[in-house]
Amino acid sequence: MANELDGKKIAIIVTDGFEQVELTEPRKALEEAGAETHLIALKEGEVKGWNHTDWGDKFKVDKTIGNANPDDYNGLLLPGGVMSPDKLRADEKVVRFVTQFMESGKPVAAICHGPWTLIETGKLKGKKVTSYHTLKSDLKNAGAEWVDQEVVVDNGLVTSRNPDDIPAFNKKIIEEFAEGRHDPR
Repeated sequence: MANELDGKKIAIIVTDGFEQVELTEPRKALEEAGAETHLIALKEGEVKGWNHTDWGDKFKVDKTIGNANPDDYNGLLLPGGVMSPDKLRADEKVVRFVTQFMESGKPVAAICHGPWTLIETGKLKGKKVTSYHTLKSDLKNAGAEWVDQEVVVDNGLVTSRNPDDIPAFNKKIIEEFAEGRHDPR
């Protein structure tokens, strides 16, 4: 899978409290496939991960959401964790950025609680998705068809349930990011 994503830039949006492995493992897979990744956050400096039951490592922020342009990226990754997606979905700049991605047809990947931010875009009606099981009702209420599968792909939108699904998730995000833009139906 090396070189599959050469020349592709991937935006990864997080803030403090993202599930660390849901950032580090997909990011590693994307970079090994040749992608350039940018960590985009609400603030400059560093963001802190969440490592299962306690605070994890700090990660350098490449850009703030206010300085990031969706047009500069070929794909979007939304890691989970409870705290980060809950804060992100309440931020207008994040929601605007993610909405532009959903409307553009560029591939979007979200794992665990990451789909919370997708709900705020209003673009999930008729989409087949999965997530951490506690988001099932939220996603159904947003018009999505929720299923309990390790990875779901719907027209460039890739979703998974939890860290156990990361190997399947990584494989599919590389495929979808390599394919590029889909019909944004």
